[in-house]
This record gives sequence, structure tokens and C-alpha cells, in this order.
Amino acid sequence: MFKKPLSLMLMMSALSTGTLAYGPAVAYTEAAKFDSSFNEAVYREGVAPYKAQFGADLIEKNPSSPTQFVSVLRELASQGRSPIVAVGFSYAEALTQVAQEYPDLQFTIIDTVVDLPNVQSIVFKEHEGSFVVGALAAMTVDSDHIGFIGGVDLPFIRRFGCGYAQGAYHVNDDIQVHMRMVAQDFTGFSNPDRGQALAEELIESRNAKVIYAAAGGSGNGSLRAADQANDVYGIGVDSNQNFLYPGTMLTSMVKKVGVAAFGTWDEARRGEWQPGVKSLGLAENGVDWQLDIFNRNLVSKKTEKRINDIREDIISGKIQVVDYLDNNSCPVPLITD
Repeated sequence: MFKKPLSLMLMMSALSTGTLAYGPAVAYTEAAKFDSSFNEAVYREGVAPYKAQFGADLIEKNPSSPTQFVSVLRELASQGRSPIVAVGFSYAEALTQVAQEYPDLQFTIIDTVVDLPNVQSIVFKEHEGSFVVGALAAMTVDSDHIGFIGGVDLPFIRRFGCGYAQGAYHVNDDIQVHMRMVAQDFTGFSNPDRGQALAEELIESRNAKVIYAAAGGSGNGSLRAADQANDVYGIGVDSNQNFLYPGTMLTSMVKKVGVAAFGTWDEARRGEWQPGVKSLGLAENGVDWQLDIFNRNLVSKKTEKRINDIREDIISGKIQVVDYLDNNSCPVPLITD
């Protein structure tokens, strides 16, 4: 059993007298708020529309280092904020600690599972979205070589690569999917120079014609390498990165983290928030591929139809996408040498 801290007892007392603000909050990861990735997606698709629609007193915090995660969460909790959305799996340890200190508040974590009675965990079926963009990659290039750059060598990241490879093999069973990892630790998500170097190696020595990067900030370097090469495409991840390099960005595999954040706040507003795990895939509108003005001329109407047919076949169950996390193995090869 955990004793309620003094700050929580004061908060509950204040709530009973109606003197303390009580509303939603978000703790971004340590990257910049406008990072063209997770944080920005949460802001643009979650925070901004929620504030516009409900005029909510929604508090935002953007720590500069993971060492500040616990203090940021505690600060929000001591103000009686709820639900507090923690952006990204790197918050797992900090949120586990703070959520137990404040058992009467609601917490939501995006992209991992924290098994506590006052935590809602929202995860995504990245393998489904990655299958779709892998199929698009194989349809688009006249080549049997494509590449995948992962930020950190974790099963969670290999899940992206495995789905991507399955989609590519679904279209072309002669294709070779070359995989590289930026690092073995979390620095792999913030090393764009290394991400660029690995993508250049795949392009130059393995003749990879598409680079799909699931590597956080390191992915920006990988996509830059694709843009600087001839006849090579890039595929973005998490948020819509099509605008980064028009003419090069084939598509982006988006995880609708902002929509998920909006949903958890709205559930609390309506008194319907529940702890537990939510797993969002294509059917739940949690992942998808992106087609817009920046890549419209790269995707023919015929290809668009084929991709959407594949998408619907995954939703219906006609196509079964194997989840790497089920057995830490992939049914198709990813080449690492």
C-alpha cells in the first residue's frame, strides 16, 4: 500500500471546496515540442483541437531531459491535473513511480504498457501500418532492394521493420529488405548524422531504393540521405513527414498519437475514462499511411487502389500481419550484413 503524499491530501481537500483547478495535462518527451514527430503530433492533433473545442485549461510540459520526467509528472499531479498524458515509452519508469504516489489521479501513457489501476496505456499496431508502407515501397520501385533504419535495437523497433518486410514480400517475393540499427541505447533516437550515414551505406552498397526510418530524430538524417541520392525514396514515421522532402517522401506511416491523447482527455471529460490497455491498429484508426499534396504525384491512382485494398484486407483479417513481439521473430528475412 502507498501512503497518499501530503500534496495529494491537500489537493483532495481543496477539490472538496472547489478552490483548485482540475483538468488535463500533457508531458511531452524530451525532444522539441515541434519535432516533426511524436510531440508535434500530440500537440497538433490532440492539444490544439482539444483546447479549441473545449477551451480547456490544458497544461503542457516539455522537459529537456529524461532526468526531469519524474519531477514534471509530480508537478502536474500536485496541481491535481488529470488525466496526465505521458508521451512515449521512455516515461514508463517515471510514470510507474508517480502514478503509485497519486492513486486517485488518472494517468495515460502513449506507446507502452504500465499495469496500474489508475493508468490507461495506449499502444499501436505498428506492424499493420508498416506492412502497408512496405507494400507501397515494393510497388513503387523497379528494384529488389529496400532499406529500414531503426533507432534502437529493441523488439519494439524490430516490430516496424518486420511489418515493413512482410508488406514488401507480399508484393515482391524476390525483394531484399536491408536493416540497420543506429545504436543499442536510447542515443539511437537522437543521432541524425549516424542515421544519415547508415542510410547512405544502404543506398550506396546495397542499392536500396527506399529508406523507411523508425528512428526518432535519427530518422531525419536517414530521410535526408534519401533526398540527396538519385532515385531513392524515403518513408516517414509516427507523424506525417511527407512535407520534409517533397518528391522524395513516398509516404509516412503515422501513429495517431494526438488523436489518442484527445480521446483520453475527452473520455475523462465525459466520465468514461477507464484504465487498462488500448491497442490501436488500422481498424481502430490508430495507424495509417499518408497521401497528400506532397506525395500525390508519386502514387498513381492504380497504386492507391491496390494499397487501400491491402489495407482493407488487413482490417478484415484476409491478410494476417505477424507481430514480431509475439515470438521475437519475423516470418520473412531482414538482412543485417
